[in-house]
Amino acid sequence: MTSLRILVITCSTRPGALGPVVTRWLTGALAERAAQLGAELVPVALSDLDLPFLDEEEPPAGGRYRNEHTRRWSAMVDAADGFIAVTPEYNYGMPAAFKNALDYLSREWAWKPMGFVSYGNTSAGTRSVQHAKQVVTTLRLVPLGATVALRIGDAVEGGSLRPDPARDRAAAGMLDELVRLAHALRPMRERLRPDAVPAPLPGAYVRPLTPDDAPDVLVLQRCCWVDEALANDTLDITALGESLEDVRAWLAAWQALGLWRDGRLLGMVRTRRVGDDWHVGRLAVVPDLRGQGAGRHLLHEAESAAEPGCRRIVLSTGARSARNLRLYQAQGYRVESSDGLSTVLAKAVSAYAGDEPAMAS
Repeated sequence: MTSLRILVITCSTRPGALGPVVTRWLTGALAERAAQLGAELVPVALSDLDLPFLDEEEPPAGGRYRNEHTRRWSAMVDAADGFIAVTPEYNYGMPAAFKNALDYLSREWAWKPMGFVSYGNTSAGTRSVQHAKQVVTTLRLVPLGATVALRIGDAVEGGSLRPDPARDRAAAGMLDELVRLAHALRPMRERLRPDAVPAPLPGAYVRPLTPDDAPDVLVLQRCCWVDEALANDTLDITALGESLEDVRAWLAAWQALGLWRDGRLLGMVRTRRVGDDWHVGRLAVVPDLRGQGAGRHLLHEAESAAEPGCRRIVLSTGARSARNLRLYQAQGYRVESSDGLSTVLAKAVSAYAGDEPAMAS
């Protein structure tokens, strides 16, 4: 599983508010469970952000932010996969600071789950949560069904929370639901990323790969290079033997693109410069979707990224990988060398200049 980043937002900005106490209990009570689920809990206090009442000239939907405080808040929310709001109830509603923080942004909130831990007197803050849900759903946040509500008179003693195993279990259940939903919504979030572009397969998109994508890349490699092993009668194939840390390392060193649909990594390619050569590698498409133009599309994207000054594009494949050799030769590559195990192919950078992207027919 890809790790998740969860912001725990302390919503009250009132001096002496109970919110920081509740947040400290929550992060402490959930630390072990969060580690088991691969989730990082990041406490954020709205009182520390110095967000004035919304002062951006452009509507948030445009994402054009003039102020540094907005850009900082945008980066924090954009990097998160989900949220837990720790909120009091003020006059049957949520704090104005919480509403204001929500209003600052738009795309950054979309398709991420939000859980609530509320506190108050008569209603234990639950009316604040109902008020907030009306707003967060408009921002395409997905509120959880599981919540935690604290009645101050029952839960607080001497400025601290009384121990309560049932409350701890309720918080763990909320985190479980949040993590499951965050994983389920990931494809929806990724399609909104500014670096995600349409791909030839219906509903698919291409975006840069990062070390965080290593688990998906590892699975794709094992899936795709079994065919290479069979075709070349050898298990001595680097992609089959790499560990998760090996994959993370090369994802940090190479420029890599991934083809995604509905949270599934369908294909990938990586590139980097070596002297005057632009090296292309790890071009792969899942077996069930080959022959639909995805490989040609990824290859063209890799070629188009060649840096100025590069004179050749170089790649290699198994010497007996007939399907790969046909693809590369059809795209203008010529065999440079072969040692019986692998074949190196190359073409001049200018050979593809002006070509249209190869698309599925």
